[in-house]
Amino acid sequence: MSQAKWNLIVDVANCTNCNLCALAVQDEHVENSLPGYAAEMPKHGHRWIDIQRRERGQAPMLDVAYLPTMCQHCDDAPCMAAAEDGAITKRPDGIVLIDPDKAKGQKQLVEACPYGAIWWNEELDLPQHWFFDAHLLDAGWKEPRCVDVCPTGALRSVKLDDDVMEKLAQKEELEPLRPELATKPRVHYKNLWRYARCFIGGTVSEERDGVTECVEGAEVRLLRAGETVADTVTDGFGDFRFDRLDPDSGTYTVEVTAAGGTGRREETLGESVNLGEVRLGT
Repeated sequence: MSQAKWNLIVDVANCTNCNLCALAVQDEHVENSLPGYAAEMPKHGHRWIDIQRRERGQAPMLDVAYLPTMCQHCDDAPCMAAAEDGAITKRPDGIVLIDPDKAKGQKQLVEACPYGAIWWNEELDLPQHWFFDAHLLDAGWKEPRCVDVCPTGALRSVKLDDDVMEKLAQKEELEPLRPELATKPRVHYKNLWRYARCFIGGTVSEERDGVTECVEGAEVRLLRAGETVADTVTDGFGDFRFDRLDPDSGTYTVEVTAAGGTGRREETLGESVNLGEVRLGT
């Protein structure tokens, strides 16, 4: 029978940057040494759970996404390969631990983590990370504190066999944070497109009797290299938006068709962009 292992699911769409997860980590670990798990966390300078922020688009069409990042508890962890004297181990339940005694002086472990999730404690000469609150789980807790305090359900922990976790990931469209690293992380992201991908949007308008008005129900197509990528219709404010596009993915054409005429715009996509007003007849 296979070993059930811990996994963390982060729903980017539900994170509001309240920082309760980060505060819970500080409350648990500042001035609290846990022999066999970790030395105490510094009061300042460390964010074992770090919430990154990204703005997409331009006013008035823009949004902000928040990305909680932490140790990914990788099955193929680069930090383990860089560790000396067995300073980093992976438990049978999937949790990665940095030994607070063996890891002293091993500053190379900070650079070894491609996610930036290992922090250097200058005072203790020690690399440290969020270790899934393994001490609490071992004491009978059902979830780590960051999950316990999250008010929006943005964080969820599950202990599952790998095959069951794989099926759950497929069902909920979970993704790794940086798939190109191939580290096999045990932190899985839902709605990661909110942070990692881009949109092209705008507002369709037309002139009626000398007055510029928004156009509801206009048909809008997005094309790249002459092929239709997606289509939509404008809402009651004349707005349209094509999301989940890859950044730096080339030149797109927006074609608008409505009773009042047609419109067309081209845009080379770097980051998310609000085209602004797309006037029919132009």
